[in-house]
This record gives sequence, C-alpha cells and structure tokens, in this order.
Amino acid sequence: MLKLLNIPTLAILGTIFATSVWADDKTVATVNGVAIPQERAELMAKAAVAQGQEDTPQLRAAIRDELIKLELLVQAARKDKLDKSPEVIQQIEQARLSVLGTAYLQKYAQKNQVTEDQLKQEYDKIKASPARSEFEVRHILVATEDEAKSIIKELGEKGKFEEIAKEKSQDAGSAARGGSLGWTMPNSLVPSFAAAMVALKKGEISKVPVQSQFGWHVIKLDDVRDIEIPPYEELKPQIIQRVQQQLLQALFSDLRSKAEIK
Repeated sequence: MLKLLNIPTLAILGTIFATSVWADDKTVATVNGVAIPQERAELMAKAAVAQGQEDTPQLRAAIRDELIKLELLVQAARKDKLDKSPEVIQQIEQARLSVLGTAYLQKYAQKNQVTEDQLKQEYDKIKASPARSEFEVRHILVATEDEAKSIIKELGEKGKFEEIAKEKSQDAGSAARGGSLGWTMPNSLVPSFAAAMVALKKGEISKVPVQSQFGWHVIKLDDVRDIEIPPYEELKPQIIQRVQQQLLQALFSDLRSKAEIK
C-alpha cells in the first residue's frame, strides 16, 4: 500500500509553495486552468522516499492524484472565500513559520552531525557517573494529612499495606496493584516523594505522611537495586538522542543569548 503525506500536510505544502516562483514551467497536471508544478511532486516524492518508500511509477501516479485532490480542495476553499478567513490566514502563517524553523534545524543538524567520538565520550561519562539505584515502591494516596496519619497508625497495628491501598488509595492505577508503582528512579518522581523514598530502608513504611501536589502519601519501599549500564552498542540509540538534544539546547541557548526578548 502506498503511504503518502496526509491532506493537512499537503495543504501546508501547497499553501507555502503556491505563490513560489518555479524554475521552469513543467507541470504534473492542470486543474481548471491552474498548473501544478513538477517541483511540488518532486518535493512529495523526496519526503516519501525519506520515509522508506520506493520511488516507483506507482508512487508518482499516487502523488499526482493526491496533488490533483489537493488543488480541487484549494479551489473549492477559495470559492468559499476561506482564504480570506482570519483564522485560516493565521494557520497558514503558522505553517509557514513551522516549515522555516524545521528547515533551519535540518540545516543545523547537517552541519553538526554527531560523531562516533562524541557518542563514546558521552558513554564514558555515563559509566563514570556514581552508581544509581532504582526503587520498587508502593504508596497510598489520600486527600488529607489526617487520613494519611490514620493509615500509618493502622499499618503500625499490623495492617496489610496492599489491602489498605486497594481500599483507600485515590491513585486508582496503583491502588489496583496494591499501591505498587513498580521499579522507578527518584528523578522520575516529584521531589518530596523521591526524598522520602530514598530515606527508607527495604521493607520500611514512611513514619510521617509525605505531601505533594497530588495529595498526601504513605510510602512503602519493597526493594532497591543498582542499575547496570548496558553495553555501548545497546545504549547507542539513546546516546545519539541525548547528544542531539544537547546540541539543540546549545543552539537555542545561543540564539536566545543573541536575541532581544522582552
């Protein structure tokens, strides 16, 4: 099955390039006297190939059909004066800005391609970082501090954490699992919860309620384990994303530092 860009994407491309000056007068088709430039089809074919499709006569025929459909829609929209609508005009401008911004990012990425040395240096940093741990943790979430204190007292009287979580926790997802949040790392949790969790010993329950923006928590630590750093090749895709993100952050920091923003 041929996979082409969807109509909204085509509309954006059509809008952006509709008023462009083309290098020659080659056309894909003419719809009610309006010529569809060949370059527009080439742009779509290039995008399709980049998504893994093969440039075949069938693909070209499908692209031509899509461009004809788009031109018919555009002509109908103009007939209904939708091109004069303030909302549509704003959407067109937003699309133009988005394409320009994306084009700049693509050019920047081509000029700043991630090297194997950069990736290995980043992997070495990860390996050299202090051993990190992840925690198997449960919690019971309630609305008030008094409720949380009452639950802590009940647990101290040999109440079963899992049963109380199923009965009273307002976190429906974890309550069904006896309050279990599974294995997690501190940086994935809200700071107050994380700080209380790492202070617990294996099998221990928090002695005081912990407040967060979600309510009041009673926390139980089931287990702790060190995280093993995977081999370089296994971790490489994530490192690539990490280095690319660092490059983007550096770009935006540089652009912002040179800009006058009020």
